[in-house]
Amino acid sequence: MADIHSKTVRSYNMSKIKSKNTKPELVVRKFLFSHGIRYRLHQNKLAGKPDIVLSKYKTVIFIHGCFWHGHNECAYASLPKTRTEWWKEKIAKNIANDEKAVRYLRETGWRVIVIWSCDLKPKTQEIVLAKLLNELKNC
Repeated sequence: MADIHSKTVRSYNMSKIKSKNTKPELVVRKFLFSHGIRYRLHQNKLAGKPDIVLSKYKTVIFIHGCFWHGHNECAYASLPKTRTEWWKEKIAKNIANDEKAVRYLRETGWRVIVIWSCDLKPKTQEIVLAKLLNELKNC
């Protein structure tokens, strides 16, 4: 199946996909800051380069996009109809890298919290953020 966009348009569209400062990430950061929890961002010294690092709590938070990180049984994680095999491999590599980073961080004494972007949709956002705050306070 051919792509509906030209190579130039597709390249432009893909270049606009961000890996930092995404909307779900900003939601979590604003919530933490409003509750007096201070953090560091994107620490490349830690495995997987976590989105948020809470040194005081020895905790890292990954905010995963459902598509890019292969969220199981999520409507937002459906594969494209073009180049499906390539996308399957790409996402499988992302999942393997995520698992490796989480395993290493846990082995080195860090607590790891993964929040999926679909969990931060308006219907469930309040519940997820309340759980996050509760989990941090119980450290």
